Amino acid sequence: MSEESLLGSKIKGLYKKLCQDEWHANTVGILIGLFSVLIMAWWRPWGAVGAIRNWGEWMLYGAGVLESAPASFLLSSGSVIGIGFVGGAFLSANLGGQFAFRIPPMLESVKAVFAGVLMGIGAALAGGCNVGGFYNAIGNLSAHGFAMWLGLVIGAIMGLKYLYWEMENVSWGSGGAKTIELPKALQGLFGIAAIIAFIWGAYTYAASSDGAVASLSGLLLIAAALGYSMQRGRWCMIQGFREPHMTGDCTMAKSVALSICILAVGACVLKYSVPERLSDVAYTFESVVEAVGDEADDLDMDEILGDVDGIEVLQESIPVLNTMAYVRGTFGWGGVVGGIIFAFGAMLAGGCGTGTLWRVGEGQIKLWIVVPFFGISNSFMTAWFRGGNFEGSGKLGSYVFLPETFLGYGGTLALILGIMALWYIVADWNEDSNKFVVDM
Repeated sequence: MSEESLLGSKIKGLYKKLCQDEWHANTVGILIGLFSVLIMAWWRPWGAVGAIRNWGEWMLYGAGVLESAPASFLLSSGSVIGIGFVGGAFLSANLGGQFAFRIPPMLESVKAVFAGVLMGIGAALAGGCNVGGFYNAIGNLSAHGFAMWLGLVIGAIMGLKYLYWEMENVSWGSGGAKTIELPKALQGLFGIAAIIAFIWGAYTYAASSDGAVASLSGLLLIAAALGYSMQRGRWCMIQGFREPHMTGDCTMAKSVALSICILAVGACVLKYSVPERLSDVAYTFESVVEAVGDEADDLDMDEILGDVDGIEVLQESIPVLNTMAYVRGTFGWGGVVGGIIFAFGAMLAGGCGTGTLWRVGEGQIKLWIVVPFFGISNSFMTAWFRGGNFEGSGKLGSYVFLPETFLGYGGTLALILGIMALWYIVADWNEDSNKFVVDM
């Protein structure tokens, strides 16, 4: 084999691994954890329901239901994350030759409507979908993530039992599925177009003089990496709650547990106050004192600065990430019931919040139906809850940032890692014993 043909085979082999092969669940779990920490360090934790709700609000505004326009879907940080996520999945699907318009049977289309409504309601009650209410909640050291986790387990089992019942008793609308595949060459062009669009979008945002708008460039690209990775590995959190009880396969459950461990470690680093983080502030004030003192010998600058409020506060340590980021007041019935409703809806949809978005990016029409109903129902529920101050008044549960309890940061991290290790062990045991498999 010539050197040129050898080099060509190596390039094709790398392309196959990065763009065509299905990635192992643990590989994707690790990447999702790392990208989640990265996006937190860049600006804020990521999520799915914020984007879907923003899109739902625009639909309601277009229909005349809302009087005032919501935040621009191109400037809302949540929406930009959603666009990046769907775009990343679209890029992955096209580069891998997997994009196709998959039209579901009539029954699945009807289920998509109910699924979207239930997921929107559940996400409002729990303080987020499977990302903000569970994954990023636990990863951001908030107790409400454990409440939704319990609800997700119960809801997934209830949804599985319903699907078993449906298989045995409902035959209407089960036919008519269709797949419209696109030529591989056209998918390749779409993939190239997506890459160009991401580069153009990132540079356009970065060129803005508004710091918040400029920061959207990083959110767009990191979200794209999340969407790409999930589509490449078929990584869906609801599968981690469904498969242990359906087939006994706990690969996804173990991957999610691993990913949460990585995220929790990163959150501790980003939310912990480091004494030397603002040491340059003290140096800056010392330089100012020296410079002014040289020009005004008769002024006692040390005494003047000592009387200025806020000087010492500025020199205190601060965390990189707001400690209350993704800490919601749903540690209670709201988190549990919301998790049940959301998981049941996700079982009908065939995908959780993130699973829905990356499936939208690969052309699954059923999930295209889910998204608007998800967004609209969540918009109504969120507006109702905000109007009544449900969360702030404790009607849905409590705000519990675990490091502020007796646990501290060390105890919180030990608790999360310990529970995730237990989940991993139980899942691994279930693969061999099938003790938690629900019979049809």
